[in-house]
Amino acid sequence: MKKSKLLATISTVLLLSACGASDRLANIGKAPEMSPINNPAETGGYTKVAMPMPAVKEVKPEKNSLWGGDKQTFFKDQRANNVGDILTVMIDIDDEAELENESERSRSASEGVGLNSILGFETKLLDILPEGADNENLVDADSTSRSRGSGSTEREEEVRMTLAATVTQILPNGNMVIQGRQEVRVNFEKRVLELAGVIRPEDILTDNTISYDKIAEARISYGGKGQITDVQQPRYGQQVYDVLFPF
Repeated sequence: MKKSKLLATISTVLLLSACGASDRLANIGKAPEMSPINNPAETGGYTKVAMPMPAVKEVKPEKNSLWGGDKQTFFKDQRANNVGDILTVMIDIDDEAELENESERSRSASEGVGLNSILGFETKLLDILPEGADNENLVDADSTSRSRGSGSTEREEEVRMTLAATVTQILPNGNMVIQGRQEVRVNFEKRVLELAGVIRPEDILTDNTISYDKIAEARISYGGKGQITDVQQPRYGQQVYDVLFPF
């Protein structure tokens, strides 16, 4: 049974590796394919956003006034405000963090038990205990433990780029769900930048741009696909070995 399970596991791993290898063999000498332009709301995996919403407020226009309560500017607003509108997201991530932690713990304990006398029956203990036992020192135990740990983390990230995103949904309180994807192919390497999140119309600047730190529930992904990225990844066998090897 163990041999059959082992053979089945090896066969499954080889089959998965063969599937990935066959795709790679079929694309030898070819540049990575670009994804088609689709409606983000109709692509697989897209889920509408549902968040806590305040009560809907009815805005009544002022009589004999050129200004409406629902207007953001006196003239026509060129900023994105409807589903399908496009705005530019400015991504400027420059994070740096350093964390150090050190802890130390020690504990010692000792226990001693003796039975000097108990109505004269203490002499009977010699019939039960090994030869040479001392009833005044029946139990003597000592324990000592000590642990010490230290750790440090240092992280630095810097990403600067811009991305055009599309409004895919208007929430009941007026906030907008945006989603954007950008692909750049240079020779045989494709770089992919993806972004999704929720923004407020008030945070959009007059030039129809918004900073990434104004995006709630932001999801920013930057990666690649191609020959260089493929070389940077460990082989399938090594990845499986790292997962299964217990030591």
